[in-house]
Amino acid sequence: MAVRHVDHLDVRPAVLGRGQELLDGGGDLGHLQSHPGEYDGGALEAAVAGRLRELGSELKALRWREAALRLVQECPPGERAGRLRLIGAVSGPPSTAPLVRFWRGWLPPRMPARAAGAFLDVAVPQPPDDPTPGQVLAFARLNALTLAPCPGTAQPQPEAHRTAGAQGSAVLYAGLAEAYELAGAHLRRGRDPRPGEALDGFVAAYTSAYGARDTPDFRRRLAGQLAADPRIDRYWELMAEVVTRPGRRPEPTPGSAHDWLLAALVAQTGAPPVPVP
Repeated sequence: MAVRHVDHLDVRPAVLGRGQELLDGGGDLGHLQSHPGEYDGGALEAAVAGRLRELGSELKALRWREAALRLVQECPPGERAGRLRLIGAVSGPPSTAPLVRFWRGWLPPRMPARAAGAFLDVAVPQPPDDPTPGQVLAFARLNALTLAPCPGTAQPQPEAHRTAGAQGSAVLYAGLAEAYELAGAHLRRGRDPRPGEALDGFVAAYTSAYGARDTPDFRRRLAGQLAADPRIDRYWELMAEVVTRPGRRPEPTPGSAHDWLLAALVAQTGAPPVPVP
């Protein structure tokens, strides 16, 4: 049979050719509208829906290509070679797999899959459907950052991963997610770091993971520990560029929420932070 993609559908043979044309990107859409009876049956509806999904993916890829070309066109001539290398290392639309691998290396080994997945959902930005050239550049830089080798022999880890372990880290990140969401509301309003529900939830995430009590001394030592932890500020800066529309206040990220909460904690303790032993 000449028709390959819809030969399994329960429709009249006379309309298969027209249906195939439509599914392949041609065909007379007006005929479909004026003769709906010829297209009865859920099978063809499913095929059309599938084709629409494919077209959505194709359009997204074209928008990424257009934004990437504009990025190269609009940058100074001396920067074009470097930008071509950056954007040439990502597909269009890009994959988030390198970012996911980066975070799986950061999270504690044997951390429960559900807890790890919940963290990845908020730490890995999804590529915009209709990006600006700036968002393309930010995502390409994010991709390059996560693929770059870490200094030293191992990826640096926060102290909490060693102290809490895999199961405790699951408890920690669940609590941090709630605290980050509360801090994000303050960040969207441009509020300075302050004590309150967000900070209390932030500290409670660590006390729950450590099996400790929330005391002024614990808060002082926690501030010291967090201040000494390795930082990946550039990742969060680039993520904010990817997820924020031009002209808007930067969207909160887990990194910016963490910094807001840590600043509130240091200000509240009122003493030089000292590490948690």
